[in-house]
Amino acid sequence: MASTNQRSGRRRRKTQKRRIFFFAFFIPILLVGFTAAGYTANLHKKAETVFTDSYADDGRVKSDLRDADVHPLEDNISILFMGIDDNVNRDYGTNTRTDALVLATLNIEDKSIKMLSIPRDTYAYIPELSDYYKINHAHATGGPISTIETVEELLDVPVDYYVRMNFYAFVDIVDALDGINMDVPFEIEEKNSNDIHGEIKLEPGVQKLDGEEALALARTRKYDNDIERGKRQQDILQATVKKALSLNSITKYDEILEAIGSNMRTNMTFDDMKSLIEYGKNGHINYDSLTLAGTDDSTSSGAYIYRLDETELDVVKGKLQRHLGITSSIAFDESSTEEAGTYSTDDESTYE
Repeated sequence: MASTNQRSGRRRRKTQKRRIFFFAFFIPILLVGFTAAGYTANLHKKAETVFTDSYADDGRVKSDLRDADVHPLEDNISILFMGIDDNVNRDYGTNTRTDALVLATLNIEDKSIKMLSIPRDTYAYIPELSDYYKINHAHATGGPISTIETVEELLDVPVDYYVRMNFYAFVDIVDALDGINMDVPFEIEEKNSNDIHGEIKLEPGVQKLDGEEALALARTRKYDNDIERGKRQQDILQATVKKALSLNSITKYDEILEAIGSNMRTNMTFDDMKSLIEYGKNGHINYDSLTLAGTDDSTSSGAYIYRLDETELDVVKGKLQRHLGITSSIAFDESSTEEAGTYSTDDESTYE
């Protein structure tokens, strides 16, 4: 467990950037927050302030892969979530890399979401550099726009919106929810959010994790690989979403919004975000989790990279394109690389 001094020290650093590995739980926060009986007016005003302040006009009217503008209430859309590889000890400034990337596609007709984890070491063409590098370099060379262009180049699908967050906010959100229950797959000794090694120690088994412990489980990759790491991150996302959607968490939303605060930057307006309520009106969110198959490799310089399997990449492209309603000539097998599920207030599974 993180010490009381560590937690209180972190809260005192109000002006410091906070980090988050995974970002998409702001959607269920909005879903429940805007509809919570007797609490709506207060939360709505709080959310409006937080998310309006987080808006950043990047000058990009629409994706070059779109023929026309899209709107979340009328069209299938995509959102790229970026977790930033930075903390108070690293202080990369504008050269910050992405530590995690997740592309979500949202289908307005069936109110479903597909989430694709993109390994941080994926070897991809970066238009900003006119060459191939690890995909996490895109943000260091051109910020969100460069990352968006790189993902569009890789997947042949438009990226309509982005949400960029940092890791410390995730720690505080999980703590605001009084922790989440997770099945830790193996013994873990990991650094904390300030890169102090050996601070977090976990034993295998089902247990409640606080924010620092959940972050350590999400970030560790020395025990397996980037693909398994991506799956763990999605499992932790599901656990966080389920806890956030539970009725006894309604009173926590003010704290959660405080935790997000100015730690998020997005090109989604407040009205765009409110439109996402449509995806959770029935008390659950239908989702499919996708992964990118590949192999560990290295460049001529000896740097580690994750080289994607081109055939499996085409499968994923086809799924995303079809989910967005984009015409594609790619043939694919729906049973490959996909796991389905729901975020639901009625789910009594281990992840809570």
